[in-house]
Amino acid sequence: MSQRFKDIDYIDLLLWLFRAVIIIIVIWGTVAKIFLGRGNAYTADDWIDFFVSGLSQGSLYALIALGYTLVYGVLFMINFAHGDFFMSGTMTATVFVALPLSASGFLDEHPIIGMLAIMLTAMLISIGVAVLTERVAYRPLRRAPRLVPLITAIGASFFWQYFFRGLYGSSLVPFPELAVLQGKYNLFGIEILKTRAVVVVASVVMLVGLYFFVMRTKTGKAIRAVAEDKDVAALMGIDVDRTIAITFATGAAMAGAAGVLYGLVFRQVHFFMGFVPGIKAFTAAV
Repeated sequence: MSQRFKDIDYIDLLLWLFRAVIIIIVIWGTVAKIFLGRGNAYTADDWIDFFVSGLSQGSLYALIALGYTLVYGVLFMINFAHGDFFMSGTMTATVFVALPLSASGFLDEHPIIGMLAIMLTAMLISIGVAVLTERVAYRPLRRAPRLVPLITAIGASFFWQYFFRGLYGSSLVPFPELAVLQGKYNLFGIEILKTRAVVVVASVVMLVGLYFFVMRTKTGKAIRAVAEDKDVAALMGIDVDRTIAITFATGAAMAGAAGVLYGLVFRQVHFFMGFVPGIKAFTAAV
């Protein structure tokens, strides 16, 4: 009997109890709101709006979470600076591309070309910041105890936050609105904001593209091989350092694209914008 109690993982038990309590609270609150009429009851349109809003924001978090998952799968480290890769590309693309294109009127006249230019810039900047961080901060510590890269990642996050604060200031930077994305789509009688629809569609396209990249390309197979066993992958002729750098770049590209979509939805960016989405995406990844 005593041995059975010793085998119980009390931390897991506590976590499962905590999850159960949260689920019960959410279910009870929902039932009370819908059926018991407590408070101001939500209408069907309200619930549809909640669903679409959650779907669009969840799509953004999914794109960011992929970076955490890719890096952890290859290096078994949590890259807490990933949210700042998301921020760096978005801030730079907004200041140097989006706002000038909007001021000149090009963004409204050629919205597709303009948005592609903004997104490409954000992705390239995010990739550059990610690859530089991997090369300078993470690669020298690859064989260090696991706590060391974790602390380094937190330090890198602070560094990039205040580096870009020094570049762009601490004020909110407005993200330009696209005239073509004003208003709503009517889908089977359901009205959906155009920005949210674009976010969901763009996210799905990028997620599918990433799946084919990882599963069907030679580089993707190399990433999976390195994630499985670095030493064996090196013996098979795979450049491990290059593959890890590509992994960082891939995750950062998704984060940069997510940052532009974030700007479309929330219409403002700032140097601290990567922290909260980064934490939420990390939670989703875990």
